[in-house]
Order: sequence, then structure tokens, then C-alpha cells
Amino acid sequence: MRITSKGQVTIPQAVREQAGLLPETEVEFVVERDGVRIVKARATRRPTRGARAVERLRRGAGHVSMSTDEIMALTRGEG
Repeated sequence: MRITSKGQVTIPQAVREQAGLLPETEVEFVVERDGVRIVKARATRRPTRGARAVERLRRGAGHVSMSTDEIMALTRGEG
């Protein structure tokens, strides 16, 4: 395997699958005494809107003052 003039290298598909490296996966290069390791990066990206909503629900911010029956009546157009 060779590094291109742009510093790129192709990670073989079998290696990507075994390591769980999907497209858009962030990686880091760890320089060691006898070589370099590629590891999945820790979450450095800002959470998506959906991830933030799920986190708010997990913290209990999803409480509603209506009962289940009241919510069902609204969804059925009975309210």
C-alpha cells in the first residue's frame, strides 16, 4: 500500500469493517515509537439536533402536564 502525493491511503474494506470505520467516521493518528496507529476519535463534533433532543428527554425535560388520555384526545381531534 502506498501513500499518494496528497498524503492519502486507502484502508482495505475488510479492515474498515472489522474496526467499525464507517464513512464520515472521525479518526486520530497516534504516533508511537515504532509506527502510527489509527484510532476512532472521541466525539469532538457538536451533537446533532436530534441527539440534543434525546439528551433533554433523558434528563427529564420531556415532562408534559397533560395526561395520556388528554394527549390521545388531541391527536384524535376530540379536543
